[in-house]
Amino acid sequence: KNGQELSGGQWQKIALSRAFMRTDADILVLDEPTAAMDAAAEAKIFEHFRKLTQNRIAILISHRFSTVRMADQILVIEGGRILERGSHEALMQLGGHYAGLFALQARGYR
Repeated sequence: KNGQELSGGQWQKIALSRAFMRTDADILVLDEPTAAMDAAAEAKIFEHFRKLTQNRIAILISHRFSTVRMADQILVIEGGRILERGSHEALMQLGGHYAGLFALQARGYR
């Protein structure tokens, strides 16, 4: 009664905090973990994420190229099939689907 509902970004922060507390988990799976957050909050989350996943397996599902760019391996999936696989640099050199979408998204920041 007379309470306040949390925003989408606040709910995401709570969910991520719970996931980050599970330091004994072998695999961390995050699906669009910062979609409802502002850029500053997202940057803080991923700074923390990098430290927590240093010697662990993490699967990160995202459409934001600023998010996936840090991954060791990026898989571009369409229609349930892997189209491309590699690091950000390798996929950019390939000039395929990933590179095209990255360029499209980057144009919005220029």
